[in-house]
Amino acid sequence: MEFRNLLTAGLFGLCVSNLVVIPTAQAQNVLRVMRGATSSNIKVSVNRAIVMESDQPFAELSVANPGIADIATLSDRTIYVLGKAPGRTTLTLLGADGRLLTNVEVQVSPDLAEFKERLREILPRERIEVRTANDGIVLSGRVSGKQKLAKALDLAERYAPERVTNLMTVGGSQQVLLKVRFAEMQRSVAKSLDASIGLRTIGGNTGATIGTGVYNQGNNLTNFANGNPIVSSNSAQGALGIGFSSGGVAIGLLLEALETKGMVRTLAEPNIVAISGSEAGFLAGGEYPIPVADADGIKVEYKPFGIQLTFRPVVVDGDLISLSLDTEVSQLDPSNAVNFNGNIINAFSTRRTSTTVEMRDGQSMSIAGLLTDDFTDLNSQVPWLGDVPILGALFRSAEYKRQQTELVVIVTPHLVTPVDGSTLALPTDRIKIPSEKDLFLLGKVSGKRNSRNKPTAGSVASQDFSGSYGYVMD
Repeated sequence: MEFRNLLTAGLFGLCVSNLVVIPTAQAQNVLRVMRGATSSNIKVSVNRAIVMESDQPFAELSVANPGIADIATLSDRTIYVLGKAPGRTTLTLLGADGRLLTNVEVQVSPDLAEFKERLREILPRERIEVRTANDGIVLSGRVSGKQKLAKALDLAERYAPERVTNLMTVGGSQQVLLKVRFAEMQRSVAKSLDASIGLRTIGGNTGATIGTGVYNQGNNLTNFANGNPIVSSNSAQGALGIGFSSGGVAIGLLLEALETKGMVRTLAEPNIVAISGSEAGFLAGGEYPIPVADADGIKVEYKPFGIQLTFRPVVVDGDLISLSLDTEVSQLDPSNAVNFNGNIINAFSTRRTSTTVEMRDGQSMSIAGLLTDDFTDLNSQVPWLGDVPILGALFRSAEYKRQQTELVVIVTPHLVTPVDGSTLALPTDRIKIPSEKDLFLLGKVSGKRNSRNKPTAGSVASQDFSGSYGYVMD
């Protein structure tokens, strides 16, 4: 008896649940026919179908644009609607007597369910909101980089070609600080050893003079034999002359040695900030005037020289930065100057590079390196006599030159944001104009800075380095 009661109660509950659920599910797809008026809209996705039921029987069914939605009748109350292309069209229902029952607006939208699913798979960490607008897709939200923005737009174009509205913004810092270090080192070495020998004979009213090297220049041999100074065209820093005579023969020996060494170091570290996608330039040097002839006469054009930098940063993805760089190091070169209508115009020695690289925030890369090594070895001698072992050195002159140049360009990008002006300091913040007492009585070219007016910045430029500082290494 108890089992029968339990079974009856279970069947009754099941029937009640079906009576509740079925009408609720059917109510979502039931058309409330309003005679002569437009009923509620029907929304369907592209390549998706829904089945609608009408609360009144109809005899004829038509759609205004079959290219947007395709329809079929399953019964006099059931309608099959298939979305074919994004857009809007009108569905018309007619009764058995040919009278208009209702017009239904059918809206076909892109398949956002599949699009959202693919978007989450490709860009799982991006907060992108997807909406429909008429027959297109609207994307909004915030993404971490332009590369991911382009991926989202390209994917949306596949679901709604040429009907995608972009309202997304790129998050993160979009201002790039580029630190560039130009380092150039020039080394030169030159050595030379010249030997000159002279012979002068005097016999009666006749005489003979033979000389090599410096003794062969002008009256040097005669001057040396007579004890007068020798005038040489060489720039030798060390010279040793030995002379002796025997009877009517005077012999002179002159040794000249030269060694020069030089080193030049050039270093520049320009820093410049630019917004992503914009171009920025920097020049530390000057402009050289050059006369140029044209139809109106001669005009002056200015050629920039020095340390030049032009770059365009693009924040690709998060902290990944793409840099298009043009760098140039140039200086005046008087050795290759030309004469233009009586005006001496200097030439330029230029080292230039142009490249595009990708780096992350704080990373460094050497984008250019140049190493030149010029070597010159010159040997001049008196024919035959210079080939004699040992004694032939007196009839030879040797010269050796070597010049090396090395240039390195290193770049480091940083993503930066603006800060409050009080947190920045200038190199001049540590300097104060001296008073008359400090300048004339104490001989100080700068005054003492008031500690109460010390900048609040924690940068190196604002620190006071008076007293002991640094490191002591044993």
